[in-house]
Amino acid sequence: MIALGDPVLGEDEKRALCSVIDSNWITMGDRVAAFEQAFAELHEAEAAVAVSSCTAGLHLSLKALGLGPGDEVLVPSLTFVATVNAILYVGATPVFVDIENVRLPHMSLADATTKCTPKTKAVLVMHYGGYIVDLLKWRSFADDRQLLLIEDAAHAPGLNDVGKWSDAAVFSFFANKNMTTAEGGMVLARDSSVRDHVRHMRAHGMTTGTLDRHRGHAYTYDVTMLGYNYRMDELRGALGLAQLSRLTKWNSRRRELIDYYRRSLAKLAPEIAIPFTQEHKTAAHLMPILLGNGVDRVAFMQRLRQAGIQCSIHYPPVHLFTYYQEQFPGSSLSQTEQFFDREVTLPLHAALKQTDIDGIVRVIQEAISTM
Repeated sequence: MIALGDPVLGEDEKRALCSVIDSNWITMGDRVAAFEQAFAELHEAEAAVAVSSCTAGLHLSLKALGLGPGDEVLVPSLTFVATVNAILYVGATPVFVDIENVRLPHMSLADATTKCTPKTKAVLVMHYGGYIVDLLKWRSFADDRQLLLIEDAAHAPGLNDVGKWSDAAVFSFFANKNMTTAEGGMVLARDSSVRDHVRHMRAHGMTTGTLDRHRGHAYTYDVTMLGYNYRMDELRGALGLAQLSRLTKWNSRRRELIDYYRRSLAKLAPEIAIPFTQEHKTAAHLMPILLGNGVDRVAFMQRLRQAGIQCSIHYPPVHLFTYYQEQFPGSSLSQTEQFFDREVTLPLHAALKQTDIDGIVRVIQEAISTM
């Protein structure tokens, strides 16, 4: 089976994990702090805050920025459900915005404009597939309306544009991401008070940490706010440091593989469309393709799986899920729904070979020719 998105793990990761076990300190400590510093430096940021997941980071960021009941947040439906769930966690209301079009599946500025109301307090953009949204345009959009701008950067680690223009940017280190800590996330925020608030909330709102008390730097603690158990542990911090050192190289390799996909598909299966342009800046997290109208997607995906090629769909639109239809009935996003009807995600990861892509494209050519 050619996997959709395998992590790259090896001796460096084994040594990193063993060193944590040998240290006999496995909860949040020096390795997490070192990971935060290295991640911030890579993104040319002042500081970063590690958390237990991207979902946790989004929740804490929205909370730290003061969003709550009565506030509306503009958000794409073409995303993983956690992006929208986090808005509900703070009691705010998600307002679903359509994508620009099927070839540019980023949240539409025009549709966002029509959906602004006096209750709109923030816009939450998502870098679909690792392709960066036009952050300067969204910053201008937000500033003109006195809105907060938040990035779901789960697909876009390692690009220094991310986090520079928004009020907060949140990353994922889940197992299928460009780099992984198995579970985990990171928050960047321009305002140090927002970072401090996120850092404080991630550990129950406590004034001192376990390691401080262990080292004798503090004997007790206070709780000054409602907090959460959203900490990252030392095992994940060490794993993150090992992975981060190769992220730039892996992202470059992913871009090379996408370019090879584009050339191969254009030659052998020109009926297949590929979202975005070759020049679009990307961390190359996903390899999405668009089938032609009328192609049986289920049959197409079955053909790939029968040939040992794992594939998927990114994403079922959030506004079509049963829970969200019950909570927010009547949502209709024509471009998002058209994209969802045609999209298939092909394998893409740093260990993929060009010979693997040759085989994948041949199967696609054969499948399309019989449909």
